Amino acid sequence: MILVTGATGLNGKAVMREFARHKHEVRALVRDPDRASVAGLGGLAGVELVTGDMRQADTLGAALDGIDRVLMISTAADDMTETQCRFVDACRQAGVAHVVKFSGAESNIGYDATKFRFTRMHEEVERYLEAAGMAWTHLRPSQFMQVYLRDAPTIAAEGAFYLALGETELSPVDVEDIAKVAFRLLRDGGHAGESLDMTGPQALTMSDIAALISKAIGKPVRYVDVSPAERRRNLLASGVPAGFADALDEQLAERLRRPKSRVHLATHDMFGVRPTPFVEFAQRHAAMFRGEG
Repeated sequence: MILVTGATGLNGKAVMREFARHKHEVRALVRDPDRASVAGLGGLAGVELVTGDMRQADTLGAALDGIDRVLMISTAADDMTETQCRFVDACRQAGVAHVVKFSGAESNIGYDATKFRFTRMHEEVERYLEAAGMAWTHLRPSQFMQVYLRDAPTIAAEGAFYLALGETELSPVDVEDIAKVAFRLLRDGGHAGESLDMTGPQALTMSDIAALISKAIGKPVRYVDVSPAERRRNLLASGVPAGFADALDEQLAERLRRPKSRVHLATHDMFGVRPTPFVEFAQRHAAMFRGEG
């Protein structure tokens, strides 16, 4: 039996949909069953919803009962390290055989993970899991293509999006690709002791991203390079908490220092998953980029 945590988040939902497509049973740990139903998990075939909180071991008995493999996902928050380490302890005590940590690795060549608090936290949890005595695997995608959907409102309204990356390259990966790999890894097992990095198939500047969205929707799209300070003001104005904006400032600074990006498709190849090009992602979400839905 397989358990997935963080099942109502972006990646968790994609993994749940992949299990349902393959008609494979899976258990989802959720804190709020009503939210899970609103997120569409309640109607997915083969998905069992179990209520519990990763932070509270005494709520996890039903979720971890009889579980062989776990995909561990939690929100990128200040307490991520403590949350995931406590959950690792609970898995060990429940006799879980294999924990797959949904981690992260920036695609920029030479990127120092210690300079960005969330990649630093991911590495701290990885080390804790490796010492816990269970089989472990780290699934480490780079930036998600889906982050560009946040820019859909200004793309639709102004034909432009505003970031502070200059000519820095990134290699975004489609969340659907990650879900396919996660499903096959959890279903089939193996790969214990491995760190599986994932990027998309292209290293792209933001001008490249704009051109590919433009091609997908049939309308001109511009990338407007703004200063880091203006980008921070835009984040705060959109409701992003100051602490999270601080973290994104750290990430941006290191990306700007390391402007070239690698492409790493070995994990796609290992699991027989075709890498999704960015233009196909943009075509799939063309209505949103056009402001039609």
